[in-house]
Formats: sequence, C-alpha cells, structure tokens
Amino acid sequence: MKTLHNSDASGATKNVADIKFYGDGDLFQLICKASSKKEGWMKSTKAMEIEGVGCVVQCTTQQGDNIAEAVCFVPNVRIVKDDGGNKKIITGMPHYHGTPNHTFY
Repeated sequence: MKTLHNSDASGATKNVADIKFYGDGDLFQLICKASSKKEGWMKSTKAMEIEGVGCVVQCTTQQGDNIAEAVCFVPNVRIVKDDGGNKKIITGMPHYHGTPNHTFY
C-alpha cells in the first residue's frame, strides 16, 4: 500500500523504508494536500520557485493505481509562508516596487 500522507523528504524517509533521493527531495514545496487512505485517493499541489522569474506548479491526483499530473509555469509569482506557517503562491516579485501581492491558487 502506498503512503499517501508524506509532505516532505524528511517525512517520506521516515515512512518509506527503501526510499532513494537524487538531488534535493524538497525542491518542489508542498502548497496543499488532501488524501484518504481508506478511500485510496490523494490530491496535491506542489511548486518549485525559480527566484525572480516565477514558479513551476505541479498538480497530482491519485485514485487507486491511477495517477494524473499537470505541470505548468506561472510567471511573476513566488512562494511565501502565511501567518500559520503554511506555504502559498502569491503574485508580485519582491524586486518589483509598487506591485501588489495577490494570492494565486
């Protein structure tokens, strides 16, 4: 049975005995995730920030053994932590003065 609740490389290492990484296992940062072990499904959104340029965003849906992926590049956004410590994607690059920051989901 697959482990559906991993959210970072550290947690995956603890939960999956034979996991192997090449490169940075946390290059893509988890933005949001929902899963049900009982029902066998998982949905997640991860993003990789390219500093000063934007983010590559990956959405994953898994139902049983079926997996669907969507990946796109979103320009002029970045990853920040909100007041609760959760990560989110916002518009507006830090070096652009006068650009408002708007949440992008």
